[in-house]
Amino acid sequence: MVSKMRDIFLVLSMGMFILFFSACASMVKGIPVKEFGPPRAAIDEDERRQKEIAEEIIKMSQVRENSVFTEKRGVPEYKIGPGDVLTITFWDGPKSTPFTTTVRPDGKISYSYFDDIPVAGHTAYEVDEILTDAMKKYIRKPRIDVVVKEFKSKSVLLSGQINQLQTGISGPGKYPLKEKTRILDLIIMAGGPILTASQGSVVGQVIGSADLRHVEFVRKGAKYTLNLYRAMFKGDMSQNIVLDDGDIITLPELPTFGERIYVFGEVNDQGLYRLKDSPDLLAAISQAGGTTTVAVDSDIKIIRGYGEKPEKPIILSANLDQILKKGDLAQNISLKDGDVVYVPRTAIGDINQFIANTVPLLDYLFYPGRYRDKYWQTQRLRIK
Repeated sequence: MVSKMRDIFLVLSMGMFILFFSACASMVKGIPVKEFGPPRAAIDEDERRQKEIAEEIIKMSQVRENSVFTEKRGVPEYKIGPGDVLTITFWDGPKSTPFTTTVRPDGKISYSYFDDIPVAGHTAYEVDEILTDAMKKYIRKPRIDVVVKEFKSKSVLLSGQINQLQTGISGPGKYPLKEKTRILDLIIMAGGPILTASQGSVVGQVIGSADLRHVEFVRKGAKYTLNLYRAMFKGDMSQNIVLDDGDIITLPELPTFGERIYVFGEVNDQGLYRLKDSPDLLAAISQAGGTTTVAVDSDIKIIRGYGEKPEKPIILSANLDQILKKGDLAQNISLKDGDVVYVPRTAIGDINQFIANTVPLLDYLFYPGRYRDKYWQTQRLRIK
């Protein structure tokens, strides 16, 4: 009996011991699993804010009017502002009399018989109408043309990893806004992003590649991050925002240098990757988030040597299905610096046609000046 009572006492004592330390553990801040990480309310608030930012970016890509332009009859037209230089041409039959004037800080100009004509916020077409109506008091059926000769009232600041080309205005700097302009248009016109590490003008200097997944954008103090790969190669116009006066764009440098490869087409995260992280096809596809559900995994192409010999690139074919389903490692091609891996949506038949279709992309990667001259006016770059 005594032995049984002793056993019961020991069991109860152990139970109290466990309960005591369990209670102590629950009172120590940070011990319970439910307290690891940020509170649920903070997570919800962060998700709400991220959703708001995404909606703000979409709105910025869809605007039909801002301080730079307004749409008239479905066509975006530039809004005149202080500092802009106008050329006003009066026609007397075949004879023309041009007059150049600068919009004053108060947004007004003087012309002919008239002083203090408000023009800021108006388009050239509207100023033409204003002056024509005013001249009708003195001249029968006056004919006037108004054009903006110099655009000085609105600009954006572009900095970071931008190519400095040998011809034309390019590189980081302040750029005037002359019309409805999207961020990708501006970057291309300014020389395009640096996509391969190169030697700078200073001995020993290395110019790094641009990180197009994390382009920094500031408007009126608010900061945003844009993924321009989605805009360039997926046609995601929500990332290709319309610029406004005072915007600041920075193309940051990728955090590390080294040999690079490019992965495009039907993968989940297109872009530039370090060769040491992607030494072969399978690793490159993995780095890019895998292929999409519409990818033709059996007909992947690797373009090699376009940067050195654009007229004679080497085209290699690989079958990802054979690697994944049958373990055929012969298909897992080793990659080299500058290789472009392309995962198609449809099977590629004519290899020459494939090369012709990919030339815009390849020029963009290896010859930004050529790309700017030939292709920058297109709204998006997409391989068929």
